[in-house]
Amino acid sequence: MNKPLTMALTKGRILEETLPLLARAGIEPLEDIHSSRKLIFATTRADLQLVVIRGTDVPTYVRHGAADLGVVGKDILLEHGAEGLYEPLDLGIARCRLMTAGPVGWQGSGARVRVATKFANIARRFFAAQGIHADVIKLYGAMELAPMMDLADLIVDIVDTGNTLRANGMEPLDEIARISSRLIVNKAAMRSHYRAIQGLVDQLAAATGGS
Repeated sequence: MNKPLTMALTKGRILEETLPLLARAGIEPLEDIHSSRKLIFATTRADLQLVVIRGTDVPTYVRHGAADLGVVGKDILLEHGAEGLYEPLDLGIARCRLMTAGPVGWQGSGARVRVATKFANIARRFFAAQGIHADVIKLYGAMELAPMMDLADLIVDIVDTGNTLRANGMEPLDEIARISSRLIVNKAAMRSHYRAIQGLVDQLAAATGGS
């Protein structure tokens, strides 16, 4: 290859858990990602560079070929779709659950519900499958506030420990999906750089303890 492969990484918790996994696969950035203002990082492998971006942008970069592969939460793939992408590996990191939640003791009445979430597409599909019409209110944070302020009846959000829900008088209700971080690959890149990319997939699978 004339230029290195590019792997897009998701900022935040996923990045914190991805870097040790990459290290176990023999891949480390040549400088500290956390202290540098750079966006693109060379690695201990001459044929691979890293770019660190928002999780919602990772599939877009990979889908359009700006990055050859990436690491992103399954929730993002469920919400925005995986067209043009392969998903060859569950990395088993940043595990959590995507759930509905509501005030403790909440009981629905009728076939309509107000739902606050940043996962609008997932929420509509989930409630439609239950025969319930969801009036989805898109928010980007502090979901627990929406039922408290009578903006919504329920929320759909990522649940890890559930402590934030309990602290705000709420409880998890229905599990929509179990979430973890996935390796995604651009379909055209997989064809044109199959040997190099498959080698990376195999190394990362070994680092996760998979096969």
